[in-house]
Amino acid sequence: TVEATFQAVKVESPVDDLLDVASGTWYYEGVKYAVESGMMTGVTTYTFEPNTTLSRGMIAQMLYALEGKPSTQGSSFTDVASGAWYADAAAWAQANKVITGYDNGAFGPDDPLTREQLTLILYNYARLKGYEVSAKGDLSDFVDGHTTSAWAQESMTWAVGAGLLSGKGLGMLYPTGTATRAEVAQILMNFCE
Repeated sequence: TVEATFQAVKVESPVDDLLDVASGTWYYEGVKYAVESGMMTGVTTYTFEPNTTLSRGMIAQMLYALEGKPSTQGSSFTDVASGAWYADAAAWAQANKVITGYDNGAFGPDDPLTREQLTLILYNYARLKGYEVSAKGDLSDFVDGHTTSAWAQESMTWAVGAGLLSGKGLGMLYPTGTATRAEVAQILMNFCE
């Protein structure tokens, strides 16, 4: 007779080493997903900084990582130095029309990422991947939905309709507000799933 016993083994996640990402917070699962998939890492070995505003360079790097960091030919952005940590990501994003930059030819790698910029970037990425982008939300459901910039109307409507972006309380969408690392982790988890 053979008798087998099984013991439950807790599988450690790299997110469990991050001291500022506690289990049970609204963003835990999103951060866990982003870290485990390699889209995001901690700012330091033991911190994620969930409330820190994400930059445009960071979102480019995240999507570039999601694509497996393919080789690039460089970008024509006027403010992207060769060898910068985001240079390959910016080149990939420009070549694939995921991030086209500002009217003055700049990328703005250190600029804070706004929520409406995030929706346009994800909308462009979804189209690049051939994903369905026909979802339509109603921006008038939000007190400040009308403040969405003209260039972001279509992408913001899609993001709300697809459930990627919702209000931040009090019926506010905050289209020109910044996006935190925790918010983007959650939004990317929703996007990927």
